Amino acid sequence: MPRIDCHAHIFTRTMPFVQAAHSRPDYAYEAETYLADLKRFGLTHGVIAAASLYGDYNDYTLAVLAAHANLRATVILSPDTDGGQLARLAGTGVVGVRLAWRRLSRLPDLGQDPWRSFLRRLSDAGLHVELLAGGAALPALLPLLAAAHVRVVIDHFGVPSAQGAQCEGMDAMLRAIAAGDTWVKLSAGFRLPPAVARACAARLLGEGGAERLLWGSDAPFINHEASIDFAGAIALYRNLVPDAATRERIDETAIKLYFR
Repeated sequence: MPRIDCHAHIFTRTMPFVQAAHSRPDYAYEAETYLADLKRFGLTHGVIAAASLYGDYNDYTLAVLAAHANLRATVILSPDTDGGQLARLAGTGVVGVRLAWRRLSRLPDLGQDPWRSFLRRLSDAGLHVELLAGGAALPALLPLLAAAHVRVVIDHFGVPSAQGAQCEGMDAMLRAIAAGDTWVKLSAGFRLPPAVARACAARLLGEGGAERLLWGSDAPFINHEASIDFAGAIALYRNLVPDAATRERIDETAIKLYFR
């Protein structure tokens, strides 16, 4: 079994949705429920991914981090956030800033301010970029992030296109992995066609290596609650990465990245 879940969302019923929220869950998945799920399956650590549904409302996540040393989190912030605030957040268990850009029709220009300076401030604070973007955008985005000398964690297999493992986004991720300071999450595989998930996992393992991969459940499986649960997410991971020693190396990668 894995020891660390590197991608889950927590929220209450009263948290404010952003106007453009693509989903509006009518239930809560609070920290206590998430921690109980971790314990039930023998996981010891978790990483909360900021949910774009709530924008830069990070208050609940920050309160949870203050109460639980075995959790880390990313947040969503304005690119105008100053270095002092970033440094303070880094001291609370925040490990990165999530850029949830998969549904944007036009991507920001990372080579220009305010983003260029923001990325530098993130790097100075020891925070990474957690990137959720369509695979077709990765060939343009990843070189700009590398030029900013900021670490990058790519969500959800890089959101591959219909070509799956043989697409330009996958090629761009593997180039970024080879250059260093880039990791990819084997998360939300249930959102992909099974054959695509298998092919992408195999190529990432074969060419990227376990030292650059992470696993995440994507609990509570928003929009897929009826077809997947925590046990199913773990079973899918074990199917995609059947070798126990490889899964242990992925765990070690995650512990080193998030907790050391």
